[in-house]
Amino acid sequence: MSSSVGGPGAEDNRTRGDDGQHDAERGQYGANSDTLANDRQSVVAREKAEFGGMKFGSAFFGWLTATGLAVLLLGILSGIGVGVAATNGDAKNAAEDNATTTTIVSAIVLLVVVFIAYFAGGYVAGRMARFNGIRQGVAVWLWAVIVTVILAIIGLIAGSQFDVLSKLGTIPSGSIDGNMTAGGIISLVLVVILALVGAILGGLTGMRYHRKVDKVGLGL
Repeated sequence: MSSSVGGPGAEDNRTRGDDGQHDAERGQYGANSDTLANDRQSVVAREKAEFGGMKFGSAFFGWLTATGLAVLLLGILSGIGVGVAATNGDAKNAAEDNATTTTIVSAIVLLVVVFIAYFAGGYVAGRMARFNGIRQGVAVWLWAVIVTVILAIIGLIAGSQFDVLSKLGTIPSGSIDGNMTAGGIISLVLVVILALVGAILGGLTGMRYHRKVDKVGLGL
């Protein structure tokens, strides 16, 4: 009959050896974790150097998102306003009697819609581009400015039948046509500023999503 090699002492030695190996592995894992934590910034920096920068392609889709959402929200709010006015004569009369208040409320609603829309547009651009959230937000805003200028020029040259800007409803009337008013100019400036701020904040938010992905990928 053959007997197993080694006795209880040998088994204890193997157990202690396994424990020592596990301790070494845990120590190595901890060291690797610290190394990954230290290298995370360098990894992201290398990726950013290769794939960073302002991405006008991503920003274009961000601008489409911002424009579409603005038109959608303004359409919904306009529909609600028309419905309330049609069913409540007192509300309609009050709005007509307080035209100044109605104008101020409409301007505030427009500014809120613009901010939300361009925050969403910046977020889309930041998520698509992955890096440089501020630049992606600025690029979304630049697309809006460029397209607005082009459409305004087309409207001035071709006539009111091609005035696309007034149909979009995101540009205050009386701010870029021949009948410029102080209120229209102020509203336009606020729209431009809020669109830029919203797009930048959205771009930063979209970029942060990928930083969370990086942490998981590096085991942090």
